[in-house]
Amino acid sequence: MTDAGIEITAELVHDLLRDQHPDLAGLPVREVTGGWGNQMWRLGDELAVRMPRMDGTSDLLRKECRWLPVLAPRLPLPVPTPVRIGEPSARFPRPWSVMTWVHGEPLDHTSIRRGDHAAGTLAGFLRALHAEAPGDAPAGSDRGGHPEQCTEGFEDFLRAIAPGGLAADVGAVRAVWDDAVAAPEWEGPPVWLHGDLHPANVVVSDGTLSGVIDFDSMFAGDPAWDLAAVWVLLPAGADSRFFEVYPQVDDGTIRRARGLAAMKSLFLVLMGQSGDRGLPGGKPTWGPAGRAALGRVLASSPVRSPRA
Repeated sequence: MTDAGIEITAELVHDLLRDQHPDLAGLPVREVTGGWGNQMWRLGDELAVRMPRMDGTSDLLRKECRWLPVLAPRLPLPVPTPVRIGEPSARFPRPWSVMTWVHGEPLDHTSIRRGDHAAGTLAGFLRALHAEAPGDAPAGSDRGGHPEQCTEGFEDFLRAIAPGGLAADVGAVRAVWDDAVAAPEWEGPPVWLHGDLHPANVVVSDGTLSGVIDFDSMFAGDPAWDLAAVWVLLPAGADSRFFEVYPQVDDGTIRRARGLAAMKSLFLVLMGQSGDRGLPGGKPTWGPAGRAALGRVLASSPVRSPRA
């Protein structure tokens, strides 16, 4: 159901395909559980239909369709790429898209067993993605700034988590954040960023990372926002392998990334207890992932880069 009260059903998806892309209308349509701003439907074996649920997600969908064809050819992991765009109509008043399907299991439903392999894979992916962005690349909205600009959000997340829901030393979490706030700003050019790397936005096959999905938050900015994934995604001890593969990174960027990883972990914990917050089905798998990520952040070195 969208925020406008429109029920997104397999019948609706089929009718929209028949009206606008009839050559695809004969493929079977199956609902994909999860999703937040968009409802996903599997279309055959190799495609997916992405239907915006909320206001604002239409612009994000068009951003994906504009920039993913530019980025995808140089990325070493599969990512969803647009095949067709559906235009607003009387049946559905928002744009929608048909994307390639990225095979694998979302990390919030499985685990990484081959930590070093996944670390090298993630580092290679981000090394390829983090090229200098052109002047017309999208800017971040609620993401992308120095951690000091996000302190209100950090504190809001921390306060909103139910008592006993964190299983971590709140003082230690704040110390990580304070260290990130004290770190210098990014002085390099804005680089391309995924912007929202967390366990529901990567997929795993054969115990390692096999794809990256959901690029609607992509923007140009400080690589620390993606480097937070070292702690949010990878198992304990895999960070050293990551930094062997990723280009040399300064301690300030490590400090900002570590603080952003703490904030992202708090967000995951909060969403894990958010069945009453209007999210489709709640996000029960996010809480354990967030607590595990926060534990990795607190166990990591505050400011040391293996290649600084």
